This record gives sequence, C-alpha cells and structure tokens, in this order.
Amino acid sequence: MTSSAPPLPPVYPEKIDGPVLKIAGVVVLGAIMSILDITVVSVALPTFQEVFGATYATVAWTMTAYTLALATVIPLTGWAADRFGTKRLYLAALFLFTAGSVLCAMATSIEMLIAFRVLQGLGGGMLMPLGMTILTRAAGPDRIGRLMAVLGIPMLLGPITGPILGGWLIDIASWEWIFLINLPIGIAALAYALRVLPKDEPSPTEPFDVTGMLLLSPGLALFLFGVSSIAEGGEGASFGPRVWISATIGVLLILGFVQHALRTEKPLIDLRLFKNRRLTIATIAMFVFVIAFMGAGLLFPSYFLQVRGETTLMAGLLIAPQGLGAMVTMPIAGVLADKVPIGRTVPVALLVMASGFFVFTQVDADTSYLVLCGALFVMGLGMGGTMMPIMTSALKSLTNAEVARGSTLVNIVQQIGGSIGTAVLSVVLTNQLTSRLPGFTDPLQSMAEGFGTTFTVAFVLILLALIPVAFLPRRKEESNLLDEEDDAAPAPVLLH
Repeated sequence: MTSSAPPLPPVYPEKIDGPVLKIAGVVVLGAIMSILDITVVSVALPTFQEVFGATYATVAWTMTAYTLALATVIPLTGWAADRFGTKRLYLAALFLFTAGSVLCAMATSIEMLIAFRVLQGLGGGMLMPLGMTILTRAAGPDRIGRLMAVLGIPMLLGPITGPILGGWLIDIASWEWIFLINLPIGIAALAYALRVLPKDEPSPTEPFDVTGMLLLSPGLALFLFGVSSIAEGGEGASFGPRVWISATIGVLLILGFVQHALRTEKPLIDLRLFKNRRLTIATIAMFVFVIAFMGAGLLFPSYFLQVRGETTLMAGLLIAPQGLGAMVTMPIAGVLADKVPIGRTVPVALLVMASGFFVFTQVDADTSYLVLCGALFVMGLGMGGTMMPIMTSALKSLTNAEVARGSTLVNIVQQIGGSIGTAVLSVVLTNQLTSRLPGFTDPLQSMAEGFGTTFTVAFVLILLALIPVAFLPRRKEESNLLDEEDDAAPAPVLLH
C-alpha cells in the first residue's frame, strides 16, 4: 500500500493570460451592474416621489433597502460559495439581480418597488465578493494586485456614469428604463459567465449562523424603518408608536446578535476582531464617514432637481465632478498608503473634503453652478484620499487567517453606515421641507435653506469623523498578513 503525496499547489504563469482576462471580464460586468445600480437610482428619487405620491423619506427606502440587502447577503456569500460552488452561485446572483431589475420596472407602488429592490440587492451583494473569489482562484494571489486595477474601473466610473445614465434614461424614456437597462446586460453576463467561468465542485466546510442572520437582518431593518418613519407623521418630527416600537425591537434584536456573536465559535460577523485596536479605530472612522458621505450623496441630485428645476440628465452631469475628483486622488492615495502612514494623509484628505462640503451648507436658490461644481470636485478629491486608505489600514492589521472575516466585517459596517446615512438624512430633509414650506413667500428659497440645513448635519458628521481619524497610525504600518503561514491566503472581499 503506497501513501499518496499531498497535492502540489497550482503553478500560475507570471503574465496575466487570456483565460484570466476572460474571467476578469465576467467579474467586471457583474461589478458594473451592481455598482451602477447604487448610483443610477439617486437621480430618480424626486421622480419616484411624483409618480408614487410618496415622501422623500419613503422613496429613500429604494436606496436603503438595496444597501441593507447588500449588507445581509455578504456574510452568507462565503458559506454559500462552498456549499453550492462559485460558478453556480455567481450565475444565480446574476439571474436574481436581473430578475429583480425587471420586477422593479413593473412595480405599481412604492412598496412593490422597495420589495423588488431588496431582490436586486440580494443578487448584487453576492456579485462582488463572489467575483473576487473566482478571480483570485484563477489568477493566484501573486497576480491579484494587477487585476485589481481592472476591477477598480467600475468602482471609479460608477459614481460618475450612474447619475448621468439614470438622468438620460428618465429624460428620453421613463423611470422604468433605469432598471430595464440591466436586462440586456444581465443576459449577456449570464451567457458570458456560462461559457467562461471554470466549473468547481461544492465543498461544504462550516455550518451557517442561522441564529445570527435571524437576529441581525430583522434588527437592522426594524431599526431603520423606525428611524425613517419619524418623518411620516405630518409636519415636523413625529415619534409615535410606529417609530419607537420598531426602533426599540430593532435595537433589542441587534443587542441580541452582539451577545450571540461573542459566544458563538463561527458567528455571522466576527465581532471579536474588534479587539484589534487598529481595526476598531479604522472601522469607526469609516462608519461615521460613510453615514455622512452616502447620506449626502442622495441629496445633491435632489437639490438640482427640486430647487433648481434641472432635468434629471443635467442633475447627473452636475454631480459628475465629484466622481472626477475621486478618480484623480484614489490612485495616488493607493500608492501613498504603502509609503506614508495614513494617520498623516487621511486627516488632510478629510479636511479637503470638508472644505468642499461646507459650500453646500450655504446653498440658496441661485448659488453659482461654477461654485457648486467646484465644491463637488474638491469633495471628490478628499473622498478619494479617505475611504480606501482607511479600509487598507483596517485589513493590514489582520493576519491571513483573519482577513476573510475582517473583509466581511468592514464591508458590512460600510453598508450599514450607508443605510443609516440614507435613512437619517432623508428624515432630516423631509422634516425641513414640511416645516418650512407652509406660508413661506419664496418656496424655492425655503427649500434651498432646508437642503442647506440638511447638508450642515452631514458636514458636522464629516467633522466628527476627524476624532477617530486622529487616532489612526502616524508611524509606518507593518502588515500582519504574513504573520501566519498559510498554504494560500483567503480570497479578499472587494469593498463597494
């Protein structure tokens, strides 16, 4: 009887070959679909208000529900990939996203649209982490850095092209087409993925944390539903039973999840990673920053549409400078993150962003477009030098064995922060508009002042992010990713 030798690790060529580039094409298509759908809807919120006769806080749930679904499905993705195989799951995610897009276009009420956006989010949330897993296995860990430049394209172009594409489709056709555009792309991506993606066999490893999912997902949904309901009680804020009962139950479920996660060996989200001081500081900084940035991101097109009376296409074009600014600094920040401690660069970038943001706290009904577009460009410069370095700092503090769980944790916190920002700032804006408009002689100026006050809340949150940022490392950081010897590093999860 002869003993079999352990299998040798796969050998990857030095150059990126054709098969890997084909797989990268599949992943980029999925990334474009997922990221574009976050930004393309931002210019449609006033249209949803008009079509469905709903408040801004209600239609903002078309964004909140999508990001919540993303946050819910991300921790499920790794387990499901092992259980069902990456190719099968990727095809299922593409189908779910595409089917959800078609159903969104068929929605006849705001409630239906929100429900179908959840379906979209469940599919879209799996596309990015699954794509990274497939790509890492195909390219090998030594070549993944070069391929990240390819995957960075949709991340950079999404904030620019999404609002423009959404505005153009609404202007030349109707709001349904911002969702129907995904149908031909989805069909092409499915056919491409079927042909190109390599087959893999399911290999179940760990049991899924069902209890954690049943506590965290409803807890977040109920908490955010309660917060967003504050603006539903008529003029001004309303803290009725709908608000405090939903929010209280949500908080209790979230606290139950925290207790469960700290006692479970393999929880849905590994909160024990917060024992790592560097990870904790970076995560808190990112959480506060994302609340302000994602929440305010929905307000920019609404200001141009509702106060300035622009078309949806023009609104998309007017907010494009923010994405252009991010395109300038994001590659530079990526290089600096390896050479200069982020405790020295991120505070500067955050202050640059705050200086641009301050302009919007002073907006009125006829503020110069040159000033506003310049402010958006400056904000983009700051954003490009803030978010990715903070995430890099968080993950560099982890070992190989922790990086997959850490990536999931950071991604979840980012999506939750975006959901909270969307809900909270939409409530602030709705309350500002409902309390100011009645009896005001100049309604446009009144609306502009309401937007200015809401932008002030986001501006204060940006400044609050400077507190945890002040504790980021100011000396050269040493990565822990090689502290533990592993046969292969786990596949990273690309952050939205």
